[in-house]
Amino acid sequence: MPFADFTLWKYLASIVDILLVWYVIYKLMMVIRGTKAVQLLKGIFVILLVRIVSEFLGLKTLSWMMEQAITWGFLAIIIIFQPELRRALEQLGRGKFFSRSSSPDDEDPEKAMAAIIKATDYMAKRRIGALISIERETGMSDYIETGIHLDSRISSELLINIFIPNTPLHDGAVIIQKNNVAAAACYLPLSESPFISKELGTRHRAALGISEVTDSVTVVVSEETGGISLTKNGELHRDLKSDEFKELLSNELLNNNKIKQASSARWNWRGKKNG
Repeated sequence: MPFADFTLWKYLASIVDILLVWYVIYKLMMVIRGTKAVQLLKGIFVILLVRIVSEFLGLKTLSWMMEQAITWGFLAIIIIFQPELRRALEQLGRGKFFSRSSSPDDEDPEKAMAAIIKATDYMAKRRIGALISIERETGMSDYIETGIHLDSRISSELLINIFIPNTPLHDGAVIIQKNNVAAAACYLPLSESPFISKELGTRHRAALGISEVTDSVTVVVSEETGGISLTKNGELHRDLKSDEFKELLSNELLNNNKIKQASSARWNWRGKKNG
């Protein structure tokens, strides 16, 4: 083989190697997307940044601490990211790791919110217990996996039928992801706060628990009283009237969504202007 051809082959092999590595990294990011591992990954980047800054400024003690954290971090990563690593290996075994990922278009958030409000009002009047958690920025895939996968378009009729007593899916939480009903009969972490009223049952504790570990908005309908409650950021809003519930849910879902869309529109406009 001529020397020029050998050099060209090395360049092509290097390019293929780099592309494959980037593709694997991309697929791994898709695996951990929508899970709590994203926040943990941000924490790792912060540790690396502190390590570099402390080394540059000559902060020996802080630099030594960060070095120890990085040295033993490999074992910690295996323990912390165990669910994500398991999910990646399962996808690799099924042949889905290298498959093209597709994401359906999101349904109108106003229609989704209207369906939640209609179903909640119906169940509250008839004292049908319900627990509905709505995913926002922090992913809830870990909790979705604990339930029955649905991936269905949201409607008030579907939500009502799920929570009808003595049906297979009524016990547990419904998780709404990207304006679709992702799963039902999901297990949510119970809050361990000592300040929770003794009057509150498992549904309210689960709603508070998930609001303490994610930024989700969770709706609770009491089976005993028919009262409507809403939790967010570790806060519980109890016994909401219909108008109060609609206003609070609209502020949390629609207004935040409009802010994100406006921010995205400004970014796209600037990109087109500069481009």
